[in-house]
Amino acid sequence: METREFGGTGIPVPVLGLGTWQMEEDPLPGAVAALRRGVELGMAHVDTAEMYGSGRVEEIVGEALRGIRDRVFLVSKLLPSNASYAGTLRACERSLRRLRTDRLDGYLLHWPGSHPLEETFRAFEKLRADGKIRTWGVSNFDVEGMEEAVRIAGPGRIACNQVLYNLGERTIEHGLLPWCRDGGVALVAYTPLAARSFRSAPALDRVAAARGCGPRAVALAFLLRRGAFAIPKSSRPEHVEENAGAAALRLSDEEADGIDAAFPRGPWRGLPML
Repeated sequence: METREFGGTGIPVPVLGLGTWQMEEDPLPGAVAALRRGVELGMAHVDTAEMYGSGRVEEIVGEALRGIRDRVFLVSKLLPSNASYAGTLRACERSLRRLRTDRLDGYLLHWPGSHPLEETFRAFEKLRADGKIRTWGVSNFDVEGMEEAVRIAGPGRIACNQVLYNLGERTIEHGLLPWCRDGGVALVAYTPLAARSFRSAPALDRVAAARGCGPRAVALAFLLRRGAFAIPKSSRPEHVEENAGAAALRLSDEEADGIDAAFPRGPWRGLPML
């Protein structure tokens, strides 16, 4: 599996990982099997959050990673309502217990909230100094928010910004994607396989047929080509296997141009969020 440096951290992270939003609604055996199969295939960037299933998904991830935790770059996210200095420290401890681990590889503020970023970032630095987290970052921050966050944190501190990005929602390409690239911040695409991104899409089907892969892999390869990391969620091992093929798929300029035309990014509408 191809890896890239995660922002300016010096840590190589797989370009394709595993999302877990709404996994509490899936049958447990399939969810666990899908996560473990993804790690086997090198998709060892596993993303979750305390919000998902009110902590239940962190427990599922902890079960899935039993015995293979050291092979994974494990990320969880903090609710803004918990993001005071003391609240951040407490929330991290709860996540660690549910995940059955002693540290996170990444810890993110899930979206901007009412607590001052100075408090949240000070807590992140405390957790990092204590060995509870390796890196920290944010999620659902637009360019203005990122500029403010970097002003507060200082350059080189924020590892990533996780945002909604898929073929049906390319708003971030107007400004945020290049801003993160130029600023040394990893951009992580959540929900990169929204249904409208790959179902019944001739532009994807043609490339998939020519390359001997599935349309999911083609859709993901398009995002990876633009420098994003992607964390598709699936609770079916066969879908995980199809997704994994994107890392080795190098779209030609002609193929990418065809997909670009079929899924135009449209005008700037503000940062999308799910």
